[in-house]
This record gives sequence, structure tokens and C-alpha cells, in this order.
Amino acid sequence: MRPTDHLKSLCTEDWQAATRHAFTDQLAAGTLPEDRMLAYLEQDHLFLDGFVRLLASAVARAPSLPEAVPGAQFLGLICGPENTYFLRAIAALGGDPARPAPAHPVTAELQDIMHRATRSDSYAQMLAVLVVAEWSYLDWATPHADKADGLPFWFGEWISLHSGAGFEGVVAHLRDQLDRAWPALSEPEKRAVEATFIETTRLEHAFFDAALAGYPN
Repeated sequence: MRPTDHLKSLCTEDWQAATRHAFTDQLAAGTLPEDRMLAYLEQDHLFLDGFVRLLASAVARAPSLPEAVPGAQFLGLICGPENTYFLRAIAALGGDPARPAPAHPVTAELQDIMHRATRSDSYAQMLAVLVVAEWSYLDWATPHADKADGLPFWFGEWISLHSGAGFEGVVAHLRDQLDRAWPALSEPEKRAVEATFIETTRLEHAFFDAALAGYPN
């Protein structure tokens, strides 16, 4: 079993709940209320600063230039098309992208786990958070990829950003990097990576639960 498959097997219930969620089902069907999508995007946009720093830190710790390049290319996508999507979609849904929303508690927890991984100086810890964040999104978006063109752009482009060959390549690279790093970890380091993977998956599930409920306080 690949190390990343092993990690996913430790949190199967939360993984399935996060990747087959009523929130994303409604998003893909075009039935999600626009105010819920706006609130979701406002919260998700709050991750961008921490995510960029986490991904950049992982790129800096890649063992070689060929292993760093895919992450660096993905960093450009996050800072370019994905950030532009956030700005366009938030504005189109009636929000103000220049005025960040207050972080919901589950958003703050996800921000914290990204910050901790960045500060850890551990490539494997950084990858554990990145793999969950991107692999789980690929998993939920892929079954809905053929619906994207028929939806308002704030739904359809979000699906397209997280499906297709390009994004599959990003996830394959991140998984491969964590698979390669795993054998060299000590047993305590492996347990720590497992804990990070499990906690990040739990928070992804909780984030969609909160999004479906409209981020109540």
C-alpha cells in the first residue's frame, strides 16, 4: 500500500464525508443558495495567504529542482487564476473581496494547521496538509467535472479548477513526494504525519459542514 493510501485509510469516515458532501453536491447541481456560496468563498479565500506560504515553503524544501518545479508551477496557478477567480466570484455574488470576512472557528483551525506545518521545517508535515487539501478537492470535484460548463461561473469554474488532467497532475506530484519522503521518517515522525493528515481531513469535513449551515457562530 502506498503511504498516502495508508494515511487516507486512517480517516476513511471523514474523507468520505468531506468528498461526498451535500454542500458540494448542491454546488455541482447549481442549487446551492448564492448566499451560502458567497460565505463559503469568503471563508475559503482567507486560506490563500497561509496556503501560499505553506506551498512556497514546501517548494523550497523539495529534494531537487525537478521535484520543486511542479509545486512552483502550482504556486503560480494559486496566485494567478485561482486568486482572480475568488475576486471575480465574490464580487459577482455581492461581496467585497477587499474586505475580508471574519474567520469562522473552523477556518481559524485550518489556518492554524497550515501555519504549524509551515513552521515545522518538515517537508513531510507540509506535504501532509497539502495532500489532504488538494487530493480531497480532486476527489469531490472529479465526479462533477462534466457539469461545470452548464453552471454559473462561480460554481462551474470552482469545479474546473479542481478537476481535469492539470489538477490531477498536481495531486499526483504531491502524493508522490509524500510517498517518497515516508520511508526515511522515524517512527515518531510517521506518527506525527499521521496525526496531521487525520486532523486536516477532519477539519475539511467540518469546513463543509459549516459551509452548508452558513457558518453559524
